[in-house]
Amino acid sequence: MTRTSFVTGAGKGIGEAIAVALAREGIRVAVAARTQADVERVAAQIRAGGGEAMAVVCDVTEPVSVASAIADVQRDFGNVSILVNNAGASGSSKFLGHDDALWHKMIDVNLNSIYYVTKAVVPMMVEQNWGRIINIASIASKVGGKYIAAYTAAKHGVLGLTRALAVELVSYNITVNAICPGYVDTPMTDRSVANIAARTKMPEQDARTILEKSSPQNRLITPEEVAAVAVMLAGEDARGITGQAINVDGGAVMF
Repeated sequence: MTRTSFVTGAGKGIGEAIAVALAREGIRVAVAARTQADVERVAAQIRAGGGEAMAVVCDVTEPVSVASAIADVQRDFGNVSILVNNAGASGSSKFLGHDDALWHKMIDVNLNSIYYVTKAVVPMMVEQNWGRIINIASIASKVGGKYIAAYTAAKHGVLGLTRALAVELVSYNITVNAICPGYVDTPMTDRSVANIAARTKMPEQDARTILEKSSPQNRLITPEEVAAVAVMLAGEDARGITGQAINVDGGAVMF
């Protein structure tokens, strides 16, 4: 049986890598993100490789947009069996004088979006008595970080939601897990590097080296490494794994 996946934030970076990796496993992929050109490019890449994909323009912070996107996927590809909540954003600020707008954006993009999309998809999984929900969190789900209070709070919320849903949905053969990457070599990290460089006046390469050294392996994680874990969690062999938060960070956080 061919299953259908819905991957948010799939227009680039980790989401793109996961969408491509799932397609290689014979899974239909709804490639979702806000930017039409990005999702069309990734969907075309998957189809060129022999996979099945559809491009879905969706703002995961808007419940109406989410409902419309899920309805389109259900119409064209059937019920969603595998949900990858990958859409997210980063932002930093000192807490003294913290911008309220930044706080609300971090919660909305990183946490509320997962609530909206999961709420829309879970009824399908319950109906078919099978499902995989994979939330792309962060090692910031487990430890605090300087100048990232809003991001850290949101990602801790993702982990709490993951664990609560794992308990609530287990009787429907639905597993719910989180993947917690460290710094990944993506456009989001490029923006973090540029931000550090701008604030400290250091060269961007030095700023990148700081992020690399946050891992004991002295490197950035690749999107494909995160995708490999997602593929594993999406499979039948991972049915015994639920409520877990799997780090992909080169050993920076060991719990």
